[in-house]
This record gives sequence, structure tokens and C-alpha cells, in this order.
Amino acid sequence: MSNGAVRDDDQAGGVLTPGNPDAPGPLPDERRTRMVELLRRRGIMRVHDLASELAVSAITIRRDIGLLAEEGVVRRVRGGAALAEQPARDRAALAERGRAESTGLTVGMVVPSLDYYYPDVIRGVRESAAAAGVRVVLRGATYQVADERRQLASLVDSVGVDGLLVTPTTEGGEGEELVRWLHEAGLPVVLIERAAAVGPYREAMESVVSDHALGAAMAVRHLAVLGHRRVGLMTTISSPTAPHVRAGWRQACEELGLETEGTPQARTVDRRDPDWARALDEMLDTCVATGTRALLVHSDPEAISLVERCQDRGIRVPRDLAVVTYDDEVAEMCDPPLTAIRPFKADIGRAAFALLIERLRDPRRPVHRVVVGPQLIVRGSSS
Repeated sequence: MSNGAVRDDDQAGGVLTPGNPDAPGPLPDERRTRMVELLRRRGIMRVHDLASELAVSAITIRRDIGLLAEEGVVRRVRGGAALAEQPARDRAALAERGRAESTGLTVGMVVPSLDYYYPDVIRGVRESAAAAGVRVVLRGATYQVADERRQLASLVDSVGVDGLLVTPTTEGGEGEELVRWLHEAGLPVVLIERAAAVGPYREAMESVVSDHALGAAMAVRHLAVLGHRRVGLMTTISSPTAPHVRAGWRQACEELGLETEGTPQARTVDRRDPDWARALDEMLDTCVATGTRALLVHSDPEAISLVERCQDRGIRVPRDLAVVTYDDEVAEMCDPPLTAIRPFKADIGRAAFALLIERLRDPRRPVHRVVVGPQLIVRGSSS
């Protein structure tokens, strides 16, 4: 046998270790004892790491794991093993992997924010995954294509996921390139709160989205029922949701015959920008000058900041200015509580996970695009 070779014949009484072809390795029982000790010290270990430590092939390690699992000594996890009874320090690390044992599937998920809007989407995915016995590996990005691409490549190349749930940037040259990369990744992909088409015939990618245009139209209709003939709009420049909100606002105003000429339609920086205070005052000045007494604002933090500025200027909400916000993340915490359009975020997550699992089960099924309608929650800022 040439130098560096590994022999995998347990019946031969030993194995040859790399770098010394004449030195026998441990006997099978000794090797499995060493494996258990490694797992005791390190918790979860992957097959290839165990193979490297014990100087045998992955096939031998998988066979050992199978035997030890039948004896109740270890438990299988995706790509490796862990002790059947883990000490407390290892239980947190095992919890997510343990849920995947029934299917062995791992789903990667990349969202642009882990602290606004998407936590409920993530919850919907995790609840569905736990019920299905599927492991979810979550990554947060920053609305930057380079960051999204890095996180996705890590999930595909390093983690080895079976499918992807992702909220990618889709606009601009970099966004289009990222969509092509997703399409060509060789894995089932479901877009969350994004839609995209690929290929020469612009074929749709699988997606689940909220009907933000419908939600904005619902807000306008609510304000129109209250007697408002001018409904202003305030969205931030950087928000991917803003174009859909603006489209719904415009359509509802046209259908209801509301006045749009001269009505405030601001595209502003968000509240973290140094120019935010100036943008607020410009919007409120325009509302006063045009007699606009109702306003749809995306999103909650911007709407709450606007209401605070109204209070500073003596503009009463809702008597002088009715306000409806879009997202309903923290709208109820405002004073007064904000009327809001609430997308069903957890349902978005559940629907996206269901689409991905169906695609994994049947790669030939037609492409599905799911649209989920939002809800109007009426509170004190508009009535």
C-alpha cells in the first residue's frame, strides 16, 4: 500500500495510518472508544473531521456511527454525530440539528434585517421547519448585494443546504446579477417579499410576497371613508417596499377621484439620516399649505417620528392630521396608537417554507407565486 493510504477493513484487525503505512491503527473497538471520547470533549463533530482525527475513511466513520447509534451511545445529526446524552453546554448547539433528524434536510435563509419586519417571517419559517423536521440555518444581511452574495455562497458551499429562502436585492445591475446567480445555483430557491424573472423568456422565480399595493389602497380607502379628499404619501427612498406602496396609493386615489395635484408625495431619507428633521418639517409645511389632513407613511419608525414632530409643532393627531402607517411593527406604541396596515409576516414565512418543501419533493411541479393580502388595523391616529 502506498504512503498515505488508509485501509478500511475492520476484519483485518487494524488500519494503516497516514504517513506510516507499516504502523497499524486502532482496532475497531478502540477506534469507536476514541470516537466517543472525541464527541464527549467537542460535542457535535462532522464525519470528515472524525475521519481525519481517527485516520480512517468517511465510510468507516459512517459505519461506526451507525453501530454506535444502534447501541444508543451516539445520535446522528446532519453530516456527523453527537453523544446521545449531551451535557448541558452542548444542548443548545444540538437543539436545532436534532430537529432535522426526521428528514435530514437543511434549508438556508437570508434576510436583510434581523430586528425589523423579518423576525416574524423567520418565526413562521422556524415553526414550519420544526414541525417538518427540517433544519434552518439563518443569515442576516444588510440590504447590500455583496453581503447577500457572501452569505448565500457560504450557505451553498460551506453548509451544503438543500434549498434557499431569501430576500435578495433584485434592482439594478448588481441585483439582476444576484438573481441570475440564485437561478443558476442548482438548488430550489423561494424568494420572500421579492419577485423576479430570469432567462431569455423572463420566467418567474418561485416567490411569496405581501400585496403591499393592496395594503396601501386599503389605507387610502379608509381615510377617504372618513371624509378626506386629499391623502398625502411619505415613503423613504431606500425602501424596496416603497414602490408597491406608492403604486397602491396612486391607484386608489385615481379610483376614488381624490385630489392628487399638489398633494404631498414625498420620497425622503429615513429617520437615521441627518436630513430627516428637515424632511419632516418640509412634509408638514406642505400638508398645511395644501390643506392635506391625512397622510400614509411607510414605515412605523418614520410615522412615529412624524407624530412626535406634529406634537412639537402643535399639530393635533388625528384632529388636524390623520396618520396611517405601513408595517405595524411598533405602531401601537405611539401616542396616539397608529392606525396601520399589517402584512401577515409569519404567514409569509410559512408559505415560503411550504413552497420550498414542495419543490424539494417534486422538482417538476409548476412555479408558484403566492400573494398574501394584508390587514387594516384601525387605531387612534385616524379616528
